[in-house]
Amino acid sequence: MELRMSEKERDRMKVLAEVEAGHLKQKDAARLLGISPRQVRRSLRRFQEEGDKGLVHRSRGRGSNRRIDQSLKERALSLVKKKYKGFGPTLACEQLAKADGLSLSVETVRKWMTEEGYWKPKKRRIEVHQWRARRPCFGEMVQMDTSIHDWFEGRGESAVLISMIDDATSRCLKAFYDTDSTRTNMAMLRLYLERHGRPRAIYVDQASHFKTTRPTTIGEDLARRAAETQIGRALRELGIEHLTAHSPQAKGRIERSFGTDQDRLVKELRLADVDTIKNGNAYIETRYLPLWEERFTVTPAQPADVHRSISGYDLDAILSIQNTRTITNDYTVRYENQVLQIEKSEVGGGMRGSKVLVEERLDGSIHLRWGKRYLKHHRIEQDNKAAAVALPAPPVGLRPPSGAGRADHSPDQERTFLLGG
Repeated sequence: MELRMSEKERDRMKVLAEVEAGHLKQKDAARLLGISPRQVRRSLRRFQEEGDKGLVHRSRGRGSNRRIDQSLKERALSLVKKKYKGFGPTLACEQLAKADGLSLSVETVRKWMTEEGYWKPKKRRIEVHQWRARRPCFGEMVQMDTSIHDWFEGRGESAVLISMIDDATSRCLKAFYDTDSTRTNMAMLRLYLERHGRPRAIYVDQASHFKTTRPTTIGEDLARRAAETQIGRALRELGIEHLTAHSPQAKGRIERSFGTDQDRLVKELRLADVDTIKNGNAYIETRYLPLWEERFTVTPAQPADVHRSISGYDLDAILSIQNTRTITNDYTVRYENQVLQIEKSEVGGGMRGSKVLVEERLDGSIHLRWGKRYLKHHRIEQDNKAAAVALPAPPVGLRPPSGAGRADHSPDQERTFLLGG
């Protein structure tokens, strides 16, 4: 018969052999083995009666009295295979408990899934970048970024997820949009401002709607400002510090949150049969964010909320696409292939040839701001604009088209026209 003993059991056997030979006293053996003299006597008696076998643990080779029933294991694995394919152990465990009434530990589910090949443990990477402590207060710094992913797994609309996460607490605000652009990021920023107020700083990457490479304008040079994007200008007007990350690791908090979203959120949307941006945002608001608040947020080092009020700030104007145009002599403004006619009641001295600020707002409306005053205007069609302009007179000294107006002019009149008289 093959006898398998652990290192601890072999060490005990050697000490007990010395006791049996009379080379050691029982109290000295107890000190060396770290057990009581009574336990030494019991072990010595089994060793004398059964030999080496008497020192092997009695539970060796026996199943645990607390082992899970095999039928429960088979049912859980069947559900994972059919219903929760691609789920990680943690999320699969939660869904088994919530939807199927199977209360299991995460490690048990992880072990079973690994044995069946449904889950492959990931190797831990060694982090080499320097750790940065969280900001102490809620609202002191907010990280903002976009995740481009197949959120609905090809079932419906294409969408991107724009997220804002507080650095101190990991509290999140997330929403789906059709594209990652200046307008959608402004819309997300407005949603955050209306819910929490103005944070002290926003930490973003070097995407083109956050950072520009164009040269500075004359106005920026006069104001001694660097070239800025529309979002950069809006943050400045809101009094929010604009911080730029130079690597993904620098904004690791929001990058890690996207890893969670691409695992949990995608699968939860699949289970809920969500395939549109509208329904996806409703799911995030009513179910996903409350779960995030419960599971992933932390208590800040200081309890103060340092968000500031948005009272007195015209968010419609600030969070808009702003460009400067020139008012022409007929009091029109050209913008994006449109002709905008300023109403007669708005016309004032010094307006022709001056600059006007065109605000293209998030709702699609266009507003003209001249100084501190908004001008009423209406859009006119290009054909109507061309018809409204008087045609120039023919150049002096040229004959009119052949046969044109012959019946209305005498030879003397024609001679006078040709001579320019």
